[in-house]
This record gives sequence, C-alpha cells and structure tokens, in this order.
Amino acid sequence: MIKLVIFDLDGTLMNTLEDLADAANHVLSSHGFPTHPVPAYCYFVGNGMYDLIRRILPEGEKEGPMFDICFQEFYEYYTAHMHDKTTIYDGLWEVLEELQRRGVKMAVATNKVHEALAPLMAEYFPTIRFSAVFGQRKGVPTKPDPQIVYDILEQTGVSKEDALYLGDTNVDMITAHRAGLKAVGVLWGYRTREELEGENAEYIISHPSELLQLI
Repeated sequence: MIKLVIFDLDGTLMNTLEDLADAANHVLSSHGFPTHPVPAYCYFVGNGMYDLIRRILPEGEKEGPMFDICFQEFYEYYTAHMHDKTTIYDGLWEVLEELQRRGVKMAVATNKVHEALAPLMAEYFPTIRFSAVFGQRKGVPTKPDPQIVYDILEQTGVSKEDALYLGDTNVDMITAHRAGLKAVGVLWGYRTREELEGENAEYIISHPSELLQLI
C-alpha cells in the first residue's frame, strides 16, 4: 500500500523552465556571453544550480572567479523573478488534493537550492500539506545520490516499500532506484520517454491523474 509519494519539483510539480532560462540568460548577457534558447535549458537543469551555471558558461569560464560571480548573480536574479512565469502543471492540483483527502503523505525532493523552496511552496501550494520538502543543502549530496530520499523517509516514518518517487528525468529515476523505491516517470516535464525507459522506470505516465491509479 502506497503511503507516501515523493515528487521532484522542476518539470514534475511545476514548469519553472522559462524563469530559470530568463535568469540564466540575464546573467550571461550582462557579461557579454552567448545566451541559450529556452528549450536548451531542458538539459541544462536537473542536477542543481551549480551544474546549471557550469553548463551555461563558455569554455574557460566554468571555474574560478567568473563562475562564483555568475552563480551569485543567478541566485539573486532568480529568487527575485522565480514567480514571473512559473506555473503548476495542468491537472496536478486536483491530484494533490485527492492524495491529501486519501491520507497519502506527500514530499518534495529537488536539486533546487533549499532556501528558495519556502516562498515557492507557500505561493503555489498554500493548502497542500507536504510532510517534507528538501532541496539542495550544504553538506548533503545532490540527486542522484539517494540521501535526500532517505531523509524524507526518516522524517515521514514511511518505509521504502510503501513509497513512490515521481520525476521527469534520468536523474530522478536513478535517485529512486538507488534509494530502493519504484520510479514513476512523467512525460509532461522536460525530458523524453526514451530517457525514462532507459533508466528502467517502473511506470511512465502522461497525465497527473494517472498517478491515482498507482496508489
């Protein structure tokens, strides 16, 4: 019996891509570096903010003082503008409410910087009670390391056999399997069915309502 659903955030619960791309391109253009089209960010994101900045910077600028400057500028710009274009995916709100009605616990495991999560969750999910919300934290490795899932299981008191992990990328599928959970790949996010199948997702769903059939 499923007692807990762990959600990835970007590309799973929320479409944050345009705000992330706008922030990154703002930083790049301010330093005279080439910018990237929004669809390219589907593959720049997924492993945390540090890797995002490293991926978007030109060769020769991926380490050292310029990296540190761009990282800080990105963080400041993004946290000020992360509500501009971000939306919840269609159909998800109703699913979250139904899970809550059934008494199924919900949690978030994301590589987004932990300090950015509270304002996002408060604005977009004001009535949804998440039992745990963890992002990228100092001293804790990012996904696909399974530590974030272990922390959620410990906080919620749910065993891995009674939990599902929902995500849109290979990073999410690997994270779930390393933690011993079944992985649910979602097709409304940033990556492809082929990528999810390549990491042996136990389930692949194309609409949020299909999640309820797995509970």
